[in-house]
Amino acid sequence: MRPERQDGTSGGGLLVPMAWLYAEYIADELLRTGDLMEPSTLEYRAGRDALALTVFLSDGGVPDALPAARMDELRLLTAYGAAWRGWVCERLDALEAAPGLAPGDADPDLALARAAWRWLEETELLAADLDTIGPPPWEPMSDGADAEEAAQVWTPAWQLGLPLGHLAIHLH
Repeated sequence: MRPERQDGTSGGGLLVPMAWLYAEYIADELLRTGDLMEPSTLEYRAGRDALALTVFLSDGGVPDALPAARMDELRLLTAYGAAWRGWVCERLDALEAAPGLAPGDADPDLALARAAWRWLEETELLAADLDTIGPPPWEPMSDGADAEEAAQVWTPAWQLGLPLGHLAIHLH
């Protein structure tokens, strides 16, 4: 979106990424309302970026509050087992291929969405390995750093952020 001049024509100024900023605002509000994590953590950022991508790529935000139908859509898109990663890649590629801007112009919303996706894909966070948490009931518990480290794995940030965002939607 280009800023308007007083005469109503485009001023040729900076493009303002309003759709992305609005999606990021919605995601931040959902996470803050859920009070699941400190906003200064990488996990929070992963959740915010995953939710912002979901809101942005599902045809942007809705003015005012999110209606119940919209929350249901976000809940379905972020559900465990959903093909969220593939859906994000397809939507980003479709937006990039869509006509709209003059050659040489870059869509600032798409640029920020791509940057968020790149961060979510390339950044790995240390997370609990749910398959190795706790010994089977028939084995004795072992105390030690080795057992704790074995129960953690490095995982792409989106794999932590997506469930966090999903939970925030449920708590909203």
